[in-house]
Amino acid sequence: MWDELWIDCRAATMRAGADTAYGAIDDAAIAIDRGRIAWAGPRADLPGKPDALAAMVIACDGAWVTPGLIDCHTHAVFGGDRVGEFEARLEGASYEEIAKAGGGIRSTVTATREASEESLAEAALSRLETLRRGGVTTVEIKSGYGLDVETELKMLRAAGEAARRAGLHLERTFLGLHALPEDYADDRAGYVDLVCQEALPKACEAGLVDAVDAFCERIGFTAAEVRRVFETAKALGLPVRLHAEQLSDQGGAALAAEFGALSADHLEFASEDGIRAMAGAGVVAVLLPGAFYALKETRKPPVALLREHGVRIAIATDLNPGSSPLVSPTLAMNMACTLFGLTPEEALAGMTRNAAAALGISDEAGTIESGKRADLALWRISHPAEIAYWIGLPGPDRLYIAGRNMTAEGTGRKP
Repeated sequence: MWDELWIDCRAATMRAGADTAYGAIDDAAIAIDRGRIAWAGPRADLPGKPDALAAMVIACDGAWVTPGLIDCHTHAVFGGDRVGEFEARLEGASYEEIAKAGGGIRSTVTATREASEESLAEAALSRLETLRRGGVTTVEIKSGYGLDVETELKMLRAAGEAARRAGLHLERTFLGLHALPEDYADDRAGYVDLVCQEALPKACEAGLVDAVDAFCERIGFTAAEVRRVFETAKALGLPVRLHAEQLSDQGGAALAAEFGALSADHLEFASEDGIRAMAGAGVVAVLLPGAFYALKETRKPPVALLREHGVRIAIATDLNPGSSPLVSPTLAMNMACTLFGLTPEEALAGMTRNAAAALGISDEAGTIESGKRADLALWRISHPAEIAYWIGLPGPDRLYIAGRNMTAEGTGRKP
């Protein structure tokens, strides 16, 4: 007998290749057992009467059920804030100008190094709880604001503690090549050595890393420097992803493809050759409309080329203190539609099925299918497109993570 059986619901299963938009089932039933989806399909196909199949039968009153949202690119652990830079940008300073003047990532590095592990976890917890209220059940968190061995490890531990307390599934990404720290300003090769020979191996040995990332950009690191870190990751058995072509085309998309990366993220300046390489290697494109909006960029990612070449498109908040202080997954989806021209179905796939692929967890999450985790969001809406349509929709009416109800009754109703 199943633990729970949901009936009288409409399911946006988000299964790839489904015959209906959103993989929709109008009169659905979803069974949950021991934290996993035990059965999902049309209610008419249930193998018996509901009361005989489950210990608890829950009538959903026609609500829509989607997979829990997945935020596959965040920098949610950091010290301090960068409100001053926000003001500077409004006065005309560019992201690159701020970074070259000692602001940007380096200013957050200073604050993060000074913060205790406990304070970092506490601050991140507040952000993660906001994401959860918005419908997020799985979050990716990167290091990269330490840029020394101890602080990078501290960040990854704080991420684990914050996610545990928030009740979220977590994927941790080591981002040692995020910016060149001031203490290595005249020794780029020495810093890359530190990352490859000490920081990344120690983080891996401590069980704190699920993947490795880097910032391949004029104000970040060269393709040759990234290659060294990716080769180290490969030797350690870790998958990679890449901040690529955000501000210029540095060949990052092709480099990500060469290493079979899970994802290449940003991509505003990606070339067709780079996109073609990504398609051939199965690399997911993660679009980050929050950064595009906050930095007032004008060059949009080449969505038409991504579609043409069959590259899967994911969406994420890019939650960070400088270029994307965005804590709403539903707003990220709305921005992806309004700013980048995605359809609401593409946007929802971008924060469910394709986001799972970008994290390498498609076997566990991203669609409503038997055997996957019971990470489910129940929305009081008339159509799944409303999730991206309402600007800043607070979140689902109920949120289940591994079968556990995490959302207070009555939150997130549409206006």
